[in-house]
Amino acid sequence: MKCIDLFVENWATNHTMIPIEKQDISALESNLNAFLPNSYKYLISTYGLVHTPNVLSKICDLNVEISEVQDFLSLDDVFSLSKLYEMSGMPKGHVLFASDCKGNMFCFKLSDCETEQIDIPVWFYNHGLCTVDKVSDSFGEWLAQFNALEEC
Repeated sequence: MKCIDLFVENWATNHTMIPIEKQDISALESNLNAFLPNSYKYLISTYGLVHTPNVLSKICDLNVEISEVQDFLSLDDVFSLSKLYEMSGMPKGHVLFASDCKGNMFCFKLSDCETEQIDIPVWFYNHGLCTVDKVSDSFGEWLAQFNALEEC
């Protein structure tokens, strides 16, 4: 989980992050009737909800073509916003977990969450276009692309 630790080291603000209890994560999985990937559960159970506003600045400075992440959602928001976004046009079958600064969301496909896995692909929901596109083959790789910005 080195890429996750590095992501937090590189990008997390000085806001106090409170790790999320494993039983709260299990309760969310039960409500979703899904298994969230172990890599994502490691991030939120070790560090909490990460806030990363400096990612956008770096992406703009470097003029790179990736969608920035700004906030990881609370567990309540993971559940409620996943339902709300479906009602407002997002294709069904996604679990939102993070947002950018424009109301777009990063998510996992529910079909990828049927069994417990270490890592699964990350998808991007563009709320203006109502499209969902794959942005990474895994949560770890998704975070690693932001870590690579620090090397530029």
